Amino acid sequence: MCRSSLNASGLLKSRHVRSDFLEHRYKVDDAVPLYVNKVGPYYNPSETYGYYSLPFCRPDHLEEKQETLGEILNGDRLVTAPYKVKFLQQKNHEVACAKKLTSEEVSQIQAAIKQYYIFQMYCDDLPIWGFIGNVEGSSTNNSEHKYLLYQHFELEIFFNKDQVIEAHLLMHPNEVVELAEGRDMDIELQYSVHWIETNEHFRERTKKYSVPRNSSIHHFSIINSCVTFLILFGCLLIYYMRVIRKDFYDFIPEDTAVDREQTGWKCIRSDVFRYPKNRSLFAAALGSGAQLCILATFTLLLGLLGVFYPFNRGNLFIALIVLYTMTSGFAGYLAVLFYCQIEGKNGGKNLLLTGSLSSVPLFLIFCFLNTVAASYQANAALPLGTILILLLIWISLALPLLVVGGIAGKKSHGEFQATCETSKCPREVPSLRWYRSTLPQMVLAGFLPFSTIYMQLHYVFMSMWGNRVYTLYSTIFVIFIILLITTSLITVALTHFQLAAEDHRWWWRSFLCGGTVGLYVYGFCFYYCYWISHFSGFLQLSFFFGYMAWICYCIFLMCGSVGFYVSLLYVRHIYSSIKSD
Repeated sequence: MCRSSLNASGLLKSRHVRSDFLEHRYKVDDAVPLYVNKVGPYYNPSETYGYYSLPFCRPDHLEEKQETLGEILNGDRLVTAPYKVKFLQQKNHEVACAKKLTSEEVSQIQAAIKQYYIFQMYCDDLPIWGFIGNVEGSSTNNSEHKYLLYQHFELEIFFNKDQVIEAHLLMHPNEVVELAEGRDMDIELQYSVHWIETNEHFRERTKKYSVPRNSSIHHFSIINSCVTFLILFGCLLIYYMRVIRKDFYDFIPEDTAVDREQTGWKCIRSDVFRYPKNRSLFAAALGSGAQLCILATFTLLLGLLGVFYPFNRGNLFIALIVLYTMTSGFAGYLAVLFYCQIEGKNGGKNLLLTGSLSSVPLFLIFCFLNTVAASYQANAALPLGTILILLLIWISLALPLLVVGGIAGKKSHGEFQATCETSKCPREVPSLRWYRSTLPQMVLAGFLPFSTIYMQLHYVFMSMWGNRVYTLYSTIFVIFIILLITTSLITVALTHFQLAAEDHRWWWRSFLCGGTVGLYVYGFCFYYCYWISHFSGFLQLSFFFGYMAWICYCIFLMCGSVGFYVSLLYVRHIYSSIKSD
């Protein structure tokens, strides 16, 4: 007898599954809702299909469970199961159905077993998994493989008084049928239900997921991030105390009759606040990046408050949609406000660019991937009604809030706070060494912030693209804050080095250097895909690299805007200091 659970090696090991939905209470012999959800290859979590896409037993009356928008986005398609479960009613070797499989259906199930297909069911909103069969035989000779279909499933349900607490599935490796390819077969599927009393309370059902098994690794990742941050902060503090403060004392005002000429960042004070090229795009990127930063912060705060239940990713999708809609006003306000401050003339164009900078790439990626999923007839293909609902939300809510924010930003904008006057003719930038150019600076800028998060990325990816759950929102929130601070510090340092080389074109450079961590994360995607995961097939790979491209692009905008805003504060500070001197 095997307890159904899924690990990286595809073996069956013990694992309890819990949930925390509404407090369902039952009387003896009350029907406990049991739904089947989806099937798909264990190593390709995005490639899922309807449960009855395989020739499984069907109930007499097939009904679909009413699902939320988040559950549909998560690919859940719950339908009634062929097994009957009643509260506290024991069942032993109950016949689910006797079925005659055609040769085509036998081949279909064989192919599914070969790819380690798993199925998912929900018992009283508790998710449970199981493999549909097993492969035995030589690992080198495919002709010697035996494809065994499990015939007996055993549900163990733990209860406390009138509430269901736990549910897990047992597979019987000795009760199997060998599938013979090329001929019809008669099979009989059976199931058992055993009720076990427990003292655990309903409100503690999700306690198992509060701390993962390797919690020390998560603690070590926080320590690693903090050490990286402290080293960087210490180095910059020493540099500031020894070099920049000395520059303040050595500054010579223009009206002082001294022959010595000023050099370094002090001599470009009349150019340092010269507005960048492509002002509209720059302001739109800042507005979109600030919106994404606010969205990420509030999402993590909701996670800290326990809003996202384990194995209920539907809540997360709904939260992201609501927060993105609500923060659209901030994007419009900040983008137009900054655009008007730097003397932009076409606020409507800037507002349109702000609204499309993050949504249009997502829409294009979604259209392509949804077409791919539809061609595979996978659950990831969203129905037309769901797509129309999402478009309606964006058009009727997000877009008006964006416009209202833009109008508010245009009315409330003032003059750009430049601590030095800008000359009419730009100063010629001296020729710089290769390592001071944009690309090498970006490579350096992204390395340290990425080093603070890469240990947690592995677990986050296993949750997003695997069969595990990440619930340590406190850990990821701390890592997120350290990421923003580290990005700010390294961007400020590189901005100062650029100004010290008498290069006043720091506006776009600070944004690009701050956002480079997003490119590092996308590089990590290739490492995760080819060395850690076992992804295969065009559907899974296209979903992974497609949606991760958009996520990393959002990280680029978010960290880029943070890097620029902090650099702007720093530049204002140092040039206001020499002005006062």
